[in-house]
Amino acid sequence: MRTQHKNQANEGRFRLNRREFIKLTGAGLFVFFTVGKLPSAPDEAMAQELPTDFNAFLHIGEDGRVACYSGKIEMGQGIVTSLAMMLADELNVPLDNVDMVLGDTDVCPWDRGTFGSLTTRVFGPALLQAAAEARAALLTLASEELGVPEDRLEARDGTVFVQGDPSKSVTYAALTKGKRIERTASGPARLEDPSEYTIMNRPQLRMDAHAKVTGAAQYAGDMRLPGMLYACILREPAHGARLVSVDVSKAEAVEGVRVIRDGDMVAVLHPQWDVAAAALDLVQAEYERQDNVRLDDTSIFDHLVQAAPDGQTLASGGDLKAGKDAAQLHTETTFLDGYVAHAPIEPHTATVHVEGDRVTVWPSSQTPFPAQEQVAQVLGIPKENVRVISPFLGGGFGGKTRNLQVVEAARLSKLAGAPVQVAWSRSDEFFHDSFRPAAVVTINSGASKDGDITYWDFGVYFAGNRGAEHFYAIPHHKTTSYGSWRAASKAHPFAVGAWRAPANNTNTFARESQIEIMAAKAGVDPLEFRLRNLSDDRMRAVLKAAAEKFGWQEAPSPSGKGRGIACGIDADTFVATIAEVDVDQSTGRVTVKRVVCAQDMGLCVNPAGAVIQMEGCITMGLGYTLSEEVHFTGGAVEDRNFDTYELPRFSWLPKIETIILDKPDEPPHGGGEPAIITVGGAVANAIFDACGARVLQLPMTPARVKEALDRKA
Repeated sequence: MRTQHKNQANEGRFRLNRREFIKLTGAGLFVFFTVGKLPSAPDEAMAQELPTDFNAFLHIGEDGRVACYSGKIEMGQGIVTSLAMMLADELNVPLDNVDMVLGDTDVCPWDRGTFGSLTTRVFGPALLQAAAEARAALLTLASEELGVPEDRLEARDGTVFVQGDPSKSVTYAALTKGKRIERTASGPARLEDPSEYTIMNRPQLRMDAHAKVTGAAQYAGDMRLPGMLYACILREPAHGARLVSVDVSKAEAVEGVRVIRDGDMVAVLHPQWDVAAAALDLVQAEYERQDNVRLDDTSIFDHLVQAAPDGQTLASGGDLKAGKDAAQLHTETTFLDGYVAHAPIEPHTATVHVEGDRVTVWPSSQTPFPAQEQVAQVLGIPKENVRVISPFLGGGFGGKTRNLQVVEAARLSKLAGAPVQVAWSRSDEFFHDSFRPAAVVTINSGASKDGDITYWDFGVYFAGNRGAEHFYAIPHHKTTSYGSWRAASKAHPFAVGAWRAPANNTNTFARESQIEIMAAKAGVDPLEFRLRNLSDDRMRAVLKAAAEKFGWQEAPSPSGKGRGIACGIDADTFVATIAEVDVDQSTGRVTVKRVVCAQDMGLCVNPAGAVIQMEGCITMGLGYTLSEEVHFTGGAVEDRNFDTYELPRFSWLPKIETIILDKPDEPPHGGGEPAIITVGGAVANAIFDACGARVLQLPMTPARVKEALDRKA
């Protein structure tokens, strides 16, 4: 398999729009397809609807190679492999014959962006249908070529054979040679039965692995263009601060340095990045802060509750009063969760070359087409004059959707008359990236003395809706959301946005903690308590699978064993996690020793890739669970690097065991986010089981665990 991530700096020198590109592709079979209506984007500004004609297509060339053109991008989630597997299997071609062309706005149809675990579960089925359409067209051509009815033909490895007489055959390449055939996927073509799959549902090593481990993979910061300048940009000390005065004379005195001031932006440019960065330090600026300095990471929670808009009822049923009257055990709890940074390995970066009224952009962006529109708007040119070529991304997690660095580089390239690369420093990254919002969750619930939940009143402030609705069999319930990360709100002192499985980490932590608080009050084993109040077969199955693998032994919490459960649903995938911890009661430090995670994600296209995603989720989840938290005063972000903002370390990693339920007959669901949502809840419950201390705020730092231990004492 080949990808487009080669020689991209040179590719940017030609100018080609999509229609011209399709004309120049010459002969072959084209199948155009659309994925239909998608869920909302992470940024409400991305209001453009999908095109009515198509937003992806595949092409079978005269050389027999198959290319898929899509506006999606590869940021480590593995779609460059899994989508190729889906296409190869349904089309009956060798996997090595597939080329994925992703995120190039000149040659790929419009796409809103890559987020929300939508690629496999929404784009994937449309791709399968298009491949089936192509296979059907090729069988028709083969029937005419071989003079044999279609029902006597079969396709395998890019060749159509006559059943029972393999000497009579014709390759896909021969069938398309000299012809130009266009089809639009309409739906009736027969999809292969899962029993016919030979590539999907089998572990496949990532096709981009060699390039990434050898350093051959290209990222936005790897782009080098003749005459390119590196730009370092002056940043305000706090969000909302106003620039009062600036003295750039010392910076301008550095040989080769150019200083550009454009409205609110002051940038220092030089052919060497380190010279530009050193010159930026010579700029003297005075700002006037206008932010609320009384607001910080401690007072934010009361502030959010007070600033919350009217609630939106997400789900309700029965009569809460009746449920309360029926309960013997009542539990009312407030859970807190702080701001968290995306902290990708690759900071936001963009290389932009403005040539007259033409622009080429190489961004680290999850949304290349919105980036195209943003550049066109800021430069006042038609968007068709802007070509965005998407290199690999070094992680995104929902944070690379706003394209601020792309717009900065575009403005500077135009003003400088040269290619410009903007690569945010780690400090810039912590300051200008959006954060997962701080949030408050309140839960008022009750159960019978036997452990039957009778009512559930759940309110979430500002985390968002995803994962807020419960899946337990509760007769009287209500779920209310107050504010969301989606809506622009002045309640936060800086920008907030989507963060891997947005909202679901917070909501699952609160829900699953509350469930075990109730189980402990009832004196019921937490696994048994869940199964007693669950009727959903998929959730029961993942819980039982995880418990069996873990070797769960029934006992009410706190048992002293240090094990905890959490379960949830994300991107239509059901997940259950059991964590085992040690708690140092003298320091409050938690060591996670073992994590068992079971997932029902429907058809698992690439089990090897899915396991990598699960392990990555669990590893990343340890961060929001134990250490990651943004400290701030007003609009001033105090954590600006990893010396104070602590990511999970390899030394923290527990033994991780994953289980993927075999569901080949089910549609594929999302796999990039589900396993992260349960980490916080499972560890919180394991801490309680180990020592009887209930921690109600994330992250569960040693200080907060110690405080909970002191409260218990």
